[in-house]
Amino acid sequence: MSVLELSLSEVSQQLTERKLDSVTVTKACLSQIANADPQVQAFLHVDSEGALAAAAASDARRASGQSRGPLDGIPLALKDNLVTVDMPSTAGSKMLAGYRSPVDATVVSRMKTAGAVVLGKANLDEFGMGSSTENSAFQKTKNPYSLAHIPGGSSGGCAAALAARMCFGALGSDTGGSIRQPAGFTNSVGVKPTYGRVSRHGLIAFASSLDQIGPMARTVTDAALLLEVISGFDSADSTSVNREVPAYSKKLTRDLQGLKIGLPRELMVDGMHPEVRARIESAAQILTSRGATIIDVTLPHAKYALAAYYVIAPAEASSNLARYDGIRYGHRTSDSRNLAELYAKSRAEGFGSEVKRRIMLGAFALSAGYADAYYGKAQAMRTRIRADFETAFEQVDALISPTAPVPPWKLGEKIDDPLAMYLTDVMTLPVNLAGLPAMSVPCGFVDNDSLPVGLQIIGRHFDEQTMLNIGFALESETQFAKRAPPLSTTGAR
Repeated sequence: MSVLELSLSEVSQQLTERKLDSVTVTKACLSQIANADPQVQAFLHVDSEGALAAAAASDARRASGQSRGPLDGIPLALKDNLVTVDMPSTAGSKMLAGYRSPVDATVVSRMKTAGAVVLGKANLDEFGMGSSTENSAFQKTKNPYSLAHIPGGSSGGCAAALAARMCFGALGSDTGGSIRQPAGFTNSVGVKPTYGRVSRHGLIAFASSLDQIGPMARTVTDAALLLEVISGFDSADSTSVNREVPAYSKKLTRDLQGLKIGLPRELMVDGMHPEVRARIESAAQILTSRGATIIDVTLPHAKYALAAYYVIAPAEASSNLARYDGIRYGHRTSDSRNLAELYAKSRAEGFGSEVKRRIMLGAFALSAGYADAYYGKAQAMRTRIRADFETAFEQVDALISPTAPVPPWKLGEKIDDPLAMYLTDVMTLPVNLAGLPAMSVPCGFVDNDSLPVGLQIIGRHFDEQTMLNIGFALESETQFAKRAPPLSTTGAR
């Protein structure tokens, strides 16, 4: 078996036992990037020299008995909206082309402190705004399971890199499903932690009350290991919660005896792809076989989540992106005769069409005479959506649903129809509005057994452990996580 087919935890074990060394593992990842990424286009920047230096340092630490833990020497990828001092941080936008941060994001610092090897920065929809990774200013990422299809978004570069065996884990961000949806579309595990569990310091902001950083990996155990390292209080983030971080990976269990799991009828929407519905029903049966009880529950206001989200998120985006004006931050036009032209042309040249669309929508929702009618009502609906979840959790320990109502679609299929694109996030958006933890785990394939499908698991606030245990139990009863895409470990076919 190629080293690239091992999971993060398996590589970690072999590094501990000195059966592998980090330089060898890192070289294998860099070789796979060189061979497969010209077709997949997952990475915006690869730091081969820095990665090999970090790998050599890890090997030296292990040789002297100074290992920093299970992530020491493990090659990982970062979504390119996490700022780094040693690589560009562009957020997939011309507005930030070539930008170098003076600091690392807190999660990046924690990864480096743990000894992880950062391979590079992965592609994304510009500023995290999109569901397909087609809105990047630089390239369109493909799904390794079918290069004609999208990998999901906005963390599609991380998901594709994982699926194509270019890395063993990644850090993405999730504002409305941007970790979970691409994980579901690429047969990966993606975790959106409780809002406040992981520091957002150093994350290039989209919508600050919704954004959350989380791990992406091939297995639940791998995701749990990553989550342990990046979680915890950070005084640099005013929304960070000072709460003990459990040893998630050590508390994983396959036994779901006595657990009550809710299946919200509002998240099993009309128009769902019939094969997706079948895979979710099959997953529910597997969880029942592990001792769980599946209970029908209701989230009466979930149907309004899409509308509320697309008022709140664009409103916050219009505020956060106001700083990119050609003077304080970002791209500056070379063709302006006065200050007003400089602002207008810099923003017109620097931002892509989807970002402009959301800025205009958000500015309108916050404008005089409309803020109460739109933004105020959307926030009131957000409160009701959160209350619905609290009521549901009085009956059950966790919730499940499809991660997305459809399988991955073809490149270009929805790019000219924004509403159709937005509708694909209908299952994930309510979670962000409520600030809850959720994850996507593989639950099968559709379309002649070629395209992956994800199961979303939603937990109570700060109860990532129960959520992880459900995913772990499902994973242990299936072999989906081990199924590689039709890309060889020596290059794309």
